[in-house]
Amino acid sequence: MRAILLIAGAVLVHAGEVTTQDLDYRHGEVALHGAVFRPTAPPAGPLAGVLVVHDWMGCSDYAKRRARELAERGHVAVALDMYGSVAKGAAEAKQRAGAFYADPALMIARARAGLDQLRAQPGVDAKRIGAIGFCFGGSVVLHLARAGEPIAGVVSFHGGLKTTTPAQAATLNAAVLVLHGGSDPHVPPADVAAFMQEMVAAKARWRFEVYGPAVHSFTKPEAGNDPSKGSAYDADAERRSFAAMDGFFAEVLKARE
Repeated sequence: MRAILLIAGAVLVHAGEVTTQDLDYRHGEVALHGAVFRPTAPPAGPLAGVLVVHDWMGCSDYAKRRARELAERGHVAVALDMYGSVAKGAAEAKQRAGAFYADPALMIARARAGLDQLRAQPGVDAKRIGAIGFCFGGSVVLHLARAGEPIAGVVSFHGGLKTTTPAQAATLNAAVLVLHGGSDPHVPPADVAAFMQEMVAAKARWRFEVYGPAVHSFTKPEAGNDPSKGSAYDADAERRSFAAMDGFFAEVLKARE
């Protein structure tokens, strides 16, 4: 099921070189609340668009900050909403994310609702669309790729790699970049090996970067600085992973003559 409505009337807010717009839309009966970020003074011509999929807490300030950074890089970015509201704690987040893990078709359909909103944004080049996701969101963008979504590339930051619907060579369109904490207890080596085998079997265009000491949530300062908890911020891994994303998008979102 696709998104059916972009509700008009949101207020534009200018912050430096980025324009922000609230994005209220629907997926079936579920009201969703994301945001659009775009360069205030973009270069001439259509821009690449990037979808940002939040972690298991929902479309929080963290996801919106990452979308803003993409706009600062010259893209139109949409921070989608998978839930309808931000989770109030880890227990609620686990329950909400778990419902999508248990139903990959729903996960893909809800994410496509956000993609529809991105493609509908003025000035977006529909042939230059990417998607990034964090933790739960990383799993979401990988599932979009597995589903054969016609987008240029996806980037998973410390995302889950398991799936019951592996990519198929006949339908996989997107290039894939996975940015992984080598000490992440939530995504063990067995999951990494299975994912690599999946990508090889699907004849994917893929890359996999590992940051050895990093654990889960390494791009998120709010995760704290204690790796023994399994989730922690790692400034070096954050820097290297976003540099890898920039290089990847410079290739797959490059304007064609």
